Amino acid sequence: MVLKARHHFFIYPFFKWYAGWIIHRHFGQVELKAEFDDRGLPVLLLANHVSWWDGFFAMQLNVKVLRRKFHFMMLDEQLKKFSFFNKTGGYSIRKKSRETIESINYTAELLREHGNMVLLFPQGKIESIYKTSFQFESGIGRIVEKTGCKIHILFMANLIDYFSSRKPGLYIYVSEYKSDKFDTKSIQDAYNLFYSNCIIANSLKAES
Repeated sequence: MVLKARHHFFIYPFFKWYAGWIIHRHFGQVELKAEFDDRGLPVLLLANHVSWWDGFFAMQLNVKVLRRKFHFMMLDEQLKKFSFFNKTGGYSIRKKSRETIESINYTAELLREHGNMVLLFPQGKIESIYKTSFQFESGIGRIVEKTGCKIHILFMANLIDYFSSRKPGLYIYVSEYKSDKFDTKSIQDAYNLFYSNCIIANSLKAES
């Protein structure tokens, strides 16, 4: 059975504040470049998964730009181990079980509410920060198909560079997927192109 998301009256606001505080404490520079026309639709946010930090980065984006009720999918065993996250919008998925379908349906249900956003890491696991091409799991296309309504599909790339600074800089890029092809392969290919362009844009910062 899916462990559904909760938003505790104290823990959820604290998490929103804490995300901004811990990022600015550990990163010397934070740049956010979000390019999309916000039409007030629900948001499906697809991001690279390279570290423990990724959920905090997405929350910071939500606080600064998206301003929606935050939800994110976590592996069932991890969510039970860190139950704090269930009270900040986390909900469970158990891979290779019948519960996977239930999690997909629950995600689609969340995305029918205009005030919601859902963060997913479509590669389904943490991968090296140096990886530049991602293989998405098949559930993304099914989630989009099941929503049955218009949503924003946003791509997020979190890049970390030191350049000439002692502390690392965080560079967050966001762009909207605008194609009318909603199968997993099309979304995956578009994300990989977006990510490659973000790396190029970020590399130019070192030259400027």
